[in-house]
Amino acid sequence: MSVTIAEELLLLAHSDDQGKSLINAMQLDPALAGALLAELAVHERLELSDKKVTVKDASPTGDAELDAVLTRVAGQARSRSPLWWIQKLQSGGTRRRLLTRLVASGVLTEERGKVLGVFPVTRWPEAHHGVEADVRERVSAVLAGATPDARTAVLIALTHAVHLTRKAFPDADKARVKEIAEGAWAADAVAKSIAAATSAAMTAVLAATVVTAAS
Repeated sequence: MSVTIAEELLLLAHSDDQGKSLINAMQLDPALAGALLAELAVHERLELSDKKVTVKDASPTGDAELDAVLTRVAGQARSRSPLWWIQKLQSGGTRRRLLTRLVASGVLTEERGKVLGVFPVTRWPEAHHGVEADVRERVSAVLAGATPDARTAVLIALTHAVHLTRKAFPDADKARVKEIAEGAWAADAVAKSIAAATSAAMTAVLAATVVTAAS
């Protein structure tokens, strides 16, 4: 079953049994936006630096969510930074669409209820563990020393950026996680793009936290 990096991140960010999010929306939504940008870099559609996102190839990837982002970036008259794009793309709507896709593909189920009989809540427990099991196997192998592919490097970098690693992989070696997150696994343009997306996601999380604390 083919899923995007953002969907893999969602699986890691929710508990298997109860479907509760392990991190808050201020952390998760920028990470998902970063995952979409990074995956377009993996597909060689975008190239990211600290200061700008450049379209290398505007042809569709075949995934509706990725192609919607690619179209928006290609249609922007001025070059914008990864942080600018993450702040534009992050939303509860993006998160909801990706979760709904996982439900439609049979990976998750959607359960609605109320807390204290009053406050509505939606949870996303797993229906099929095979997809997340494959993701965890890939990530665990890299954290144990295997050379990462670009997709797995994105996942590790983003989980590190939003403090999900210690919850999803509590026994992970911190030095190894940091090595992957900083792009030390490769020196090509894709690795640099992943590092730029990750840095921007982390900055977006910090900015949202500061705004919330000040309000």
